Amino acid sequence: MIRALIVEDEPMAQAQLARLIKTHFPDIEVVAMTDSVRSTVEFLTADPPINVIFMDVELSDGECFEIFRQVPVHSQVIMTTAYDSYAVKAFEAGSIDYLLKPISEEALKRAVSRVRARTEVLDVGKLLAAVGRPRRKYRERATVHVGDQIIPVRVADIAFFYSEDKSNFLVMSTGERYLVDVTLDTLESELDPEQFFRISRGCIVARQAVRRVSRHFSGRLRLETSPASPGDLTVSRARVDDFLKWLE
Repeated sequence: MIRALIVEDEPMAQAQLARLIKTHFPDIEVVAMTDSVRSTVEFLTADPPINVIFMDVELSDGECFEIFRQVPVHSQVIMTTAYDSYAVKAFEAGSIDYLLKPISEEALKRAVSRVRARTEVLDVGKLLAAVGRPRRKYRERATVHVGDQIIPVRVADIAFFYSEDKSNFLVMSTGERYLVDVTLDTLESELDPEQFFRISRGCIVARQAVRRVSRHFSGRLRLETSPASPGDLTVSRARVDDFLKWLE
């Protein structure tokens, strides 16, 4: 008996696939069905004897490729997806098959037949190299307060953020200063680290704003920016090396 796992976050699609397998492949037993990256990782971490996994690409909490990054997968895999580009990448990685939704009886039979005939194991390294790691999405907008108005601005147009008298501000590349209601700690975690660097506890600066760097006392660095800052912008001594690497 072939033991199968279905990874699918749509209940109707999950039920349909299970029904197709039961109807046309009496020697395949669906032993479990999961609907997310997290639940699948938890299931596979227990190392159950699974021969084949029918795995949807787009799950409720992310792409299925994250499963392979978190837990060893030794089973044969058949991807199920509505997006041909992802499927082709997975297929071309080798030792893996795919089905495009909606799944037909004929397509399922072909995929299962190929899996039965395959002797090589899944090459997780090639698979992950083919699909790559999804680029994280960083904050693209911020909201500023002008009187009783809240106005959205583009992060790409911001020169730096800084704290002053227990308030947080941003300065636009055109020089306007605005009050913001988000902390620098939160901003640091949400901004693209390739474009923004936290030079001290009180300031995050954009790469585009840095015009000149000079040595300062006690091993720190002083920045000249455009637009000019309302006060000195200095890189704390503990962050000098990382800042210089980032600037390069």
